[in-house]
Amino acid sequence: MAQANFFALLKAEVKRIDKAGSTKRKEKIIEKFTKETPPRALIGKKKYFIFNSNDYLSLKYHPSLRTGEEKASALFGTGPGAVRFISGSLKVHRELELATAKFHGRDDAIVYSSAFAANQGAVYPLIAPQVKTSLVQDRVLVISDALNHRSIIDGIRLANLPKEQRAVFKHLDFSDLENLIKAAVNKFDRVVIITDGVFSMLGELQNLKQISKLKTAYDKKFPNGILLIVDDAHGIGAVGDSGRGVEEVFGVKADLLIGTYGKALGSDGGYVTGNQTIIDYLRESSATYIYSNSVSPGTAGASLAALKLLQSKTGQAILKKLKANLAYFKKVAARAKIPFAAESVHPVQPVLIGETLKTKALVAKLFAAGFLTTAISYPVVSLGRDEIRVQINANHTFRAIDQLVTALSKNF
Repeated sequence: MAQANFFALLKAEVKRIDKAGSTKRKEKIIEKFTKETPPRALIGKKKYFIFNSNDYLSLKYHPSLRTGEEKASALFGTGPGAVRFISGSLKVHRELELATAKFHGRDDAIVYSSAFAANQGAVYPLIAPQVKTSLVQDRVLVISDALNHRSIIDGIRLANLPKEQRAVFKHLDFSDLENLIKAAVNKFDRVVIITDGVFSMLGELQNLKQISKLKTAYDKKFPNGILLIVDDAHGIGAVGDSGRGVEEVFGVKADLLIGTYGKALGSDGGYVTGNQTIIDYLRESSATYIYSNSVSPGTAGASLAALKLLQSKTGQAILKKLKANLAYFKKVAARAKIPFAAESVHPVQPVLIGETLKTKALVAKLFAAGFLTTAISYPVVSLGRDEIRVQINANHTFRAIDQLVTALSKNF
């Protein structure tokens, strides 16, 4: 059959990816996590230290999250049963939304099935009209940081805006951003600036204070102003004095904040939070909210417990432990002269290797030595900038960190 020709093309493409060394499908299957400090991943009959997890606060192991999950599952079952507007809106979902909004000092929030779905579901309707009868038909320019996450990029692509309505500013370059805003005056009704809060490959923080200054300076030059959207999936729970992310670090609030329960908060699912007007609009226009089931009741219960825990003395102590571990890793890594792809104050610590095959080989050596790490290769990062994304968690011990740094030093 002629279809075989197409399958041959797919096989050839997979072979090309494998040859380049950027294979992602051959994941290590974790059978369980051990009950020790730090917990280790059991793969086959061997235990591995985990240095590639987004679970920055190590909350997924915490008994309060498990209790929250079990209670919600007992009340509502294992799944929502339908999308929200049909019969899938459960009390635990609403409690989680209100708790999320309160945590971030906003009017309201929406829970999504994932952070990826939250970005796509929020970005698209805020930059393009959903139906021909929509009143949101103003001419908008969307400006995105060059290193934004794929979910943001795809959300913009879905809107199918003409090329002249899409712009990218150089990574963390506020002069470039200002030039793009200046050039848009008298040409567009509105500007939407979209950025990651923490850039997950490098651990860099977006300076929201600088963006806020530009927003204030130019907002009145556009009939419908400037809207700032920030995806702080990697920042919430990991940075800021109380774990409220880059907004807390820079003392600036975005018009719409996108986050996740699936990283530092130890559960799963994504969310958006903002003022009531914008949240009401998204409930009527966001496809990944309207047409997709929400997270399971148990997951929502665990997320609700995580928010409560983080705001307690126990949660704040866990956050301090994470920061102590990060400071210790940076100290011993500097002493061992480990090279980094960027200066990061975030638990993501990108060890720069450079070449794809060399990076894969080092990850394999670390695995043989009992460490789970991940090679980040092109096209996720730029060519020649391959890295091992070391991720520090609150449950790591100084001894485990020492062992990792020793293994890195021996195998460089």
